[in-house]
Amino acid sequence: MTPSLAIFWPILGQVLLTYAIYVLMSRRRMSAIKAGKARASDFKVPSVEPEPSATAARALVNQFELPVLFYAACLSLYVTGGAGTVAVVVAWAFVAARAVHAYVHVTSNTVMLRRRLFIASLAVNCVQWLLLAVHIATA
Repeated sequence: MTPSLAIFWPILGQVLLTYAIYVLMSRRRMSAIKAGKARASDFKVPSVEPEPSATAARALVNQFELPVLFYAACLSLYVTGGAGTVAVVVAWAFVAARAVHAYVHVTSNTVMLRRRLFIASLAVNCVQWLLLAVHIATA
């Protein structure tokens, strides 16, 4: 497989992470309903959601914030022919940081650790965009 096509594996990894959080959120919401801690109607307004499912819901929302820039960077690198080995490694680093961030979010929810992991994934995403800028500038 060429490095340019390999850029799609981390994209698929990020998509899989998003789906996994959807499943977790759904399970936590159903558990809250079954345990009598919530009613189905409680999920109309997120502020009344039990903490375990609320953290999963917030982790899910996070997958549609910074990762949007990740997808755009990966696709831009692919389209411009800049999705080489370094770009693929950097993309995997982003997915790893986001996976650990999501894990912390839905388990201990330690805010300072989450913040550091967010900053790490943000920095990796900045590197992706710098790679794209350098590729375009030197093409």
